[in-house]
Amino acid sequence: MGLAWPTCASAHCLCLVSTLSLILLVSCTSSSMSSKPPDIASKKSGHLKMDQALLLIHNELPYEKFIVYWRSDQCYQCLYQTLVVSDLRLERRSDIAVVDTRHPVTLQINATSGNTELCRIHYRFREFGNYSLWLKANHSSTRDITCEIIINQNPGYTNLPIIIAFFIYVAIFIVLFLGSFLLRLDTVQNWLCKQINPVETDRLINSELGSPSRADLSSQDAHYASWNTASQRLRSLDTFRGLSLIIMVFVNYGGGGYWFFKHQSWNGLTIADLVFPWFVFIMGTSIHLSLISMLRKGNSRWKLFWKVLWRSIQLFLIGLFVINENYCHGPLSWSDIRIMGVLQRLSITYLIVSVLELLFTKPLPDPMPQNRACFFLQDVIPFWPQWLIILALESVWLCLTFLLPVPGCPTGYLGPGGIGDFGKYSNCTGGAAGYIDRIVLGEDHVYQHPSSNVVYKSTVPYDPEGILGTINSVIMAFFGLQAGKILVFYKNQHKQVLVRFFTWSVFMGVISAILTKCSTNEGFIPVNKNLWSISYVTTLSCFAFFLLMLIYFLVDVKRVWMGGPFFYPGMNSILVYVGHEVFENYFPFKWKMQDSQSHAQHLTQNLVATSIWVVIAYILYRKKIFWKI
Repeated sequence: MGLAWPTCASAHCLCLVSTLSLILLVSCTSSSMSSKPPDIASKKSGHLKMDQALLLIHNELPYEKFIVYWRSDQCYQCLYQTLVVSDLRLERRSDIAVVDTRHPVTLQINATSGNTELCRIHYRFREFGNYSLWLKANHSSTRDITCEIIINQNPGYTNLPIIIAFFIYVAIFIVLFLGSFLLRLDTVQNWLCKQINPVETDRLINSELGSPSRADLSSQDAHYASWNTASQRLRSLDTFRGLSLIIMVFVNYGGGGYWFFKHQSWNGLTIADLVFPWFVFIMGTSIHLSLISMLRKGNSRWKLFWKVLWRSIQLFLIGLFVINENYCHGPLSWSDIRIMGVLQRLSITYLIVSVLELLFTKPLPDPMPQNRACFFLQDVIPFWPQWLIILALESVWLCLTFLLPVPGCPTGYLGPGGIGDFGKYSNCTGGAAGYIDRIVLGEDHVYQHPSSNVVYKSTVPYDPEGILGTINSVIMAFFGLQAGKILVFYKNQHKQVLVRFFTWSVFMGVISAILTKCSTNEGFIPVNKNLWSISYVTTLSCFAFFLLMLIYFLVDVKRVWMGGPFFYPGMNSILVYVGHEVFENYFPFKWKMQDSQSHAQHLTQNLVATSIWVVIAYILYRKKIFWKI
């Protein structure tokens, strides 16, 4: 009987109990986390929704009729939209309007006669707030108009649920850390052994030999051998993959209804825009490590190609038939089925990058000799044919994006259409990328509700996982492939790996700064998730290299963190992703909420659903069940 069992098993049990406790704590606190004042939603204008506030417009102007326009700061070069039309002939001195609270807005008041601007005010409304806009004219001059916003009732602090959930998570992880620390102490281990099996413990202590039997020693050696074998696998990669996956699951479930957990409407980044490229990045890293290992074992490239092709086909079919929003229309709804999607893009990216690797990668010796020329670029120069192909692919993306003529649109257009660009190109959403998808796939087979219609009111279907953007998805995976090459070339040289990751992160960041001019909308190529622009790829690669460097340092170098709880979903990523999509609308992942406009209830539901998938992944890991395709 060895002492390793209580340590390992108790630590895993503590992890599972902590996660379950988190679910219970978050659920219990949902009723106490009020995200809006109770009397705000019962105003004359009806129930306010999330990301909205109430605005009472008090008119003291001598004009018989005027119009209040609004425009969000998030809407770049957008037309003003009508908020309220006030008419004194209707004997109405005040109006009620609902305003957007996601971003600061500009209110502009125009007189209908001559459409002259009377005044303008810039303001950041807060969710579920109650405000008044007073329009007053100077008695000495009717042209001197003042606009003033007054808070009638303070808005609710809608971010409170996030803070409470954060502290719950922190408390759980502190308990988990302290529990793991205590379980490493010999005194605690001996006490646990005695409590679990006091008879056997006493027998071992009081035996004539005073040591375990040969069978005990052999089983203990087997345990440590298995532990050492498992430790050879880079836990940082699975941890990085699991981190990306868990954030992806959380934002797909709704992210508590908060706008910053949803995809950006067009240019720029939110938390939701980070995770898919990271998943693609770490997929590229795994491709190199996997294929180089199989090539060293003597597997033929042709045999590996068929395995890669079959896996790509499986991924594409799962995305097409299993994870597709049109599946509820029936199995034969071919007329409007969405052809592209997340798994479809992953499958194509995986196929191209794997073939590129099989064509040019050689099973190099392990470890690599360090006395060769150009030591600093030794993980790049041997793969120059791959880099030439990648540069050629990026040239294709640039040429199609900026040179392909699109009917009714300016050449090289990168905008969202709709009311953007002052409404001049309303049907040009995505420029060449959208045009290629509509021509090749058909308008009915393209994503019908892009994020651009939230702010920019675009009406043209556009697919963020379309054909043209897949080229840059391949580029992203190739940068992940480069991370895998660094791990192989500098195996067991932790300092060199960390330096290389940091160098690549800085290099990618510099390219992004040049392409974007360090701005959201004014650069040569803005950061854009919908387009998967090259600046988006370099920016997310910069983050990915840096984040992988930190996780590698903590998990595989210093081993102060074992990667939990993200490590477990990372080991079963396909199962978790497909499962969370398929069972999204089923209990216990979703239930009927008392208040559908409460951030607290949405956040509770989404955190519980995400935590359940972590628990499922942990149980499957303990049972050694992994879904591989």
